[in-house]
Amino acid sequence: MTKPLSPETLAIVKATAPMLQEHGVAITTRMYERLFVNPEIKALFDEAAHISGEQPKRLAAAIVAYAKNIDNLDAIQGAVDKICARHVATHVKAEHYPAVADALLPAIKDILGDAATDDILNAWGEAYWFLADIMIEREKALYGEAH
Repeated sequence: MTKPLSPETLAIVKATAPMLQEHGVAITTRMYERLFVNPEIKALFDEAAHISGEQPKRLAAAIVAYAKNIDNLDAIQGAVDKICARHVATHVKAEHYPAVADALLPAIKDILGDAATDDILNAWGEAYWFLADIMIEREKALYGEAH
């Protein structure tokens, strides 16, 4: 079972929701630029959705929804289930999650600059892995159902 998020992390992530709403697409666009230096990971994604800008917009909206509902994950459970099903359909595995974290957190710093304090980056790192662990477990179950 995933360790609950600390009250400090919950507060910081929730407080950053407006900043992410404003800069989310820039952050996710930058994250994908960082992520796609790995051709194996890039191959997992629908290139047309990136060229059109649709995928960065979808991910930015998902991140904002997560930030706003970090203290009430039931509100986004349907969206998480949908993302997990999509991950299984496109062969995303647990071992891909560290690369996303390694692209997302620096992308937040790249776009927000000094506004992305260590406290914010640490909170988002904790929040990322909290949700990633939930999704990895759900995806393992879905992969199990698929075989």
